[in-house]
Amino acid sequence: MDFPLMLRVFPFFVEAAWVTVQISVLSLLLGLFVAAVIASAKMSGSLVLRTFGRFYVSIFRGTPCLIQLFVLYFGGPQIGINLDPFAAGVIGLGLNIGAYMAESIRGGILGVDRGQVEAARTIGFSRLQTLRLVVLPQAARLMIRPLGVNAVGLIKGSALVSTISVVELTYTAQRFIGSTYKPFEIFGIAALLYMIIVYAVSRTVDVLDRRYAIN
Repeated sequence: MDFPLMLRVFPFFVEAAWVTVQISVLSLLLGLFVAAVIASAKMSGSLVLRTFGRFYVSIFRGTPCLIQLFVLYFGGPQIGINLDPFAAGVIGLGLNIGAYMAESIRGGILGVDRGQVEAARTIGFSRLQTLRLVVLPQAARLMIRPLGVNAVGLIKGSALVSTISVVELTYTAQRFIGSTYKPFEIFGIAALLYMIIVYAVSRTVDVLDRRYAIN
């Protein structure tokens, strides 16, 4: 183990880890927005919206995320969409994870007892009030764990953006391996930092899960 080398390059990896966190957070926020829209479409009374929701989920869950990134970044300019690597990475990951989160959100909403919805409508709640005051507070408890799993998968999947030249953890590791020829030490640092980020997210999910379980 070349510990002096690891100490020397560690600051560069910390900087790259911050880029990984930024990409993950922004992609997660975009993914949650997309997921809410797609889940609403799939539960809509409109056949057109339901068909659109199913089509979206089928496309983004049925094709590799790497291919989606390539289409967006390399194919985008052919139709006038020119994105820098960071933006393409965020949008590509967000659109992809949104398809998975849509099913988590939809599953949480459908998991709420139908009788409570009918009772709320009986006492005069509008559809929006029923959703806001009765369905979502209970569905949130059911969504926390699945959405947390999606978030962890997103963090690990963010390594794919290295293929479009985003200077995050994996890209930084590949670059240093090319100059140091020490893959064990270099990938070891990257793996450690990924583990720290994932652990922080997992602990946050555990805290939220316990808090909602108590309430």
